[in-house]
Amino acid sequence: MNKAFTKETDAADDDDEGPSLPPLPAGTKNYITPAGYARLRGELLQLIDEERPKVVEAVHWAALNGDRSENGDYIYGKKRLREIDRRIRFLTKRLDIAEVADPSKHHGSDQIFFGATVTYATSKGEERTITIKGIDEVDHLHGEVSWIAPIARALLKAREGDEVSLMTPGGVETLEVLEVRYPEPST
Repeated sequence: MNKAFTKETDAADDDDEGPSLPPLPAGTKNYITPAGYARLRGELLQLIDEERPKVVEAVHWAALNGDRSENGDYIYGKKRLREIDRRIRFLTKRLDIAEVADPSKHHGSDQIFFGATVTYATSKGEERTITIKGIDEVDHLHGEVSWIAPIARALLKAREGDEVSLMTPGGVETLEVLEVRYPEPST
């Protein structure tokens, strides 16, 4: 089938950003914890060493079966190969500019820096706990927020007992920092 009749574009191959990850603000570093760096590096190596070779082998086998225009294994294999290559490019770029920051060096501190787990109270009396991490490693379902998130920016450099102001769509909200924790240094 002629490429003119497919929905795919060459521009889609150049889209290195994942749909769930916002771009880094201009002029900032890509801070990441050592565990986050190791996880991303592990994913990159797994894609390069295991998944990509399997897909290349499947595409090669499908290509040998003849007519490629109606060969589902070939078409979907090539699509998966593009997805893998896109993710490899993304991870490579992000790891190249990563600035590994070990939050355990602040263990025992009551001031909020990158990697802190912070418990705060809202003006409504609700207590919440978040961990400030890198943009590429956050898991919102586990109470992790990126260091560029508005809540993290409002809390950074505050200390236990401090009150900070957070601009929300509903107006300014006052947060009281109740507790600041860091992981213990590994020996």
